[in-house]
Amino acid sequence: MRCFRPRSSKLPDEVDKAAAVAAERQLVENQQASRVFIGDEEAGGQQGSKYQITRIMRPDDANIVGNVHGGIILKMIEEAGCIVSTRHCNSQEEDRCLAVLARVEKTEFLSPVFIGEVAHVTADITYTSKHSLEVQVKVVSENILTGAKKLSNKAALWYVPCSLKNVDKITEVPPIKYPSAEQEEEGKKRYHSQKLERLETKARIEEVVPPQPNSEDSPKEQHTVGFSQSSLIHLVGPSDCTLHDYVHGGVTMKLMDEVAGIVAARHCNTNIVTASVDAINFHRKIKKGCVLTVTGRLTFVSNKSMEIEVIVDANSLVDAEKGKYRAVSAFFTFISLDKDNKPLPVPLLKIEGEEEQRRFEEGNARYLQSKAKRLAEKERQQ
Repeated sequence: MRCFRPRSSKLPDEVDKAAAVAAERQLVENQQASRVFIGDEEAGGQQGSKYQITRIMRPDDANIVGNVHGGIILKMIEEAGCIVSTRHCNSQEEDRCLAVLARVEKTEFLSPVFIGEVAHVTADITYTSKHSLEVQVKVVSENILTGAKKLSNKAALWYVPCSLKNVDKITEVPPIKYPSAEQEEEGKKRYHSQKLERLETKARIEEVVPPQPNSEDSPKEQHTVGFSQSSLIHLVGPSDCTLHDYVHGGVTMKLMDEVAGIVAARHCNTNIVTASVDAINFHRKIKKGCVLTVTGRLTFVSNKSMEIEVIVDANSLVDAEKGKYRAVSAFFTFISLDKDNKPLPVPLLKIEGEEEQRRFEEGNARYLQSKAKRLAEKERQQ
């Protein structure tokens, strides 16, 4: 059997020129992606307020379909934010402190990260108040075989510095220099907005009591909230904790993403991926020795996405008198994919009762608001 290669209709010089143009285009794309994580100094970043984690993605970072698990990315984002925040807060303060995660703004999963790629996680301090600081984080994935780079994730995190001598004491944050008065004013608006939302969420979430987990004795109908609801129990050990013996925010976020993924998979029975995470609010600290109950339940479903509320309750084994308390809450958005990683329609959610109807309507409002923001951002960029 003979194999034939089609003849090129181009002359050798034309082929060389075409190859040169393609190579130049690839170089430009790589440089643009590189500027995402090493060119922020051009935007006026302050020296010492930036930190980068670079790590190759290994097989043990994969989810069940072979891509990097969303929880791994969230954990790396928090680690980079914690490092740059703690370094900054200890640059002038005599009382040594550790930056503790208080809130994560909406995290976008723009493109998947694959095993074998290198993840560049860059954290940049963009605003400081007297007792808190904002860190914006970007994740760029790099294919080290081809040199191609792409922006994979964006997030904004808020930290507060806690004294190493007294964890309940919040120390002052050294100020940063802003490139312009406008950027400082925009940061101040973000600060007041997240502070108000955090207080409102804390007041609301304490009133929410999750329904009981599924029982084999009373099976739920498929595509209902009760059918897909899932819980995970985790004992907080030393490897999960900071120097204060309190759990790392990234550890908690990884557990939350795992539970949300189980809920989404049960509802669709397909391959699912994290699309975005709305604000993650850390209401109370979680200490070593606590048992975490991470519960996820569907609140809203559109034709292409699922919103899953995830809450974390903590209960100390050492000090049982404190009882169980609400520690963290967030909304995760997942999408369903086929074997070719193309979006699939999401099954309709069957609503049972007034409480589920209320949560569905609230989820619909968040969905429409998020959609309007995306369209506005797209128009602004164009």
